Amino acid sequence: MVRGEMLSESSVYAVALLAAFCIGLSKAGFSGISMVSVVLLAEIYGAKASVGLALPLLIAADLMAYPAFLKHGSWRPVWKMLAPALAGLGIGWWMLGKISNEDSRRVIGICVLAMVALQALRRWRPGFFDRLAESHGFGLGAGVLGGFATMLANAAGPVIQLYLMARKIPKMELIGIGARFFLLINLIKVPLNAKLALITTTSLLENARLLPGVVVGILGGKWLIRRVPQIAFEWMIVGFSIIAGLRLIFW
Repeated sequence: MVRGEMLSESSVYAVALLAAFCIGLSKAGFSGISMVSVVLLAEIYGAKASVGLALPLLIAADLMAYPAFLKHGSWRPVWKMLAPALAGLGIGWWMLGKISNEDSRRVIGICVLAMVALQALRRWRPGFFDRLAESHGFGLGAGVLGGFATMLANAAGPVIQLYLMARKIPKMELIGIGARFFLLINLIKVPLNAKLALITTTSLLENARLLPGVVVGILGGKWLIRRVPQIAFEWMIVGFSIIAGLRLIFW
C-alpha cells in the first residue's frame, strides 16, 4: 500500500473507518455515498492500492446485505447485464495494470464525476434520460461502463441503479437485483485484483481493522434511512463528489 504507514495516526485511521462506514451505509440504501468511500480511500492508500483494499470490504457488505433482499428481485436481470459488464471489467483490468498511480487517481476522479453527471441528468432532464434509457444501446453501454467503473474505482453503483430505474423496476426489486449483481461482480473481481497485486496479506489485515466500520454503516444505515430524507442526503453527496472528483483530477 502506498500510505499504509499513515494509519498509525489515529486521525487518519478514523478517516479510513469513515470510508468503511460509507461502504456499509451505501449498501443500506444510501447508494450515492459510495463515492465518498472511493475518494477517502484513494487519498489515504493511494489510488490503485485503494481499489484492491476496498474490494473485500465491499464483498463483506454485500454478504451482509444480500440475505435481506432474497425475497426481492431475481437473478434473471443479472444474467442479462453480465456479458457487457464482464467486457467492461476486462477493459478496466487491462488499463489498471498499465497506468501509474497518478494516472489512476485522475481516472478515478473522472469516474466519480461521470457518476455525478448521470445522477444530474436523471434529476434535471428526466424526459431526455427516459428517451436515452429506451435506446437500443443503453443497456449494453450501461453494462460496459458499469464493469469499467467498478474495476477502476469500485464506482459502478449509480450506473447500474440508473439502468434498473430506467426499466421501471420497483424500488425493492431494484435493490434486490443490485445486491445480487454486485455480490457476483465483486467476487469475480477478486482474482483480477490479486493478479495485479492489489489484494495482499497486508491489505487483508487492513481490511480486518476496517471491517467494524462496514458493520456499523449497514446497521446505522437501516436506522438512518427512516429518518433522513434520501433526496436531501443524495444532494449533499453530489456536492461532495464534485469537489472530491475535481481534487483527484487536478490536485
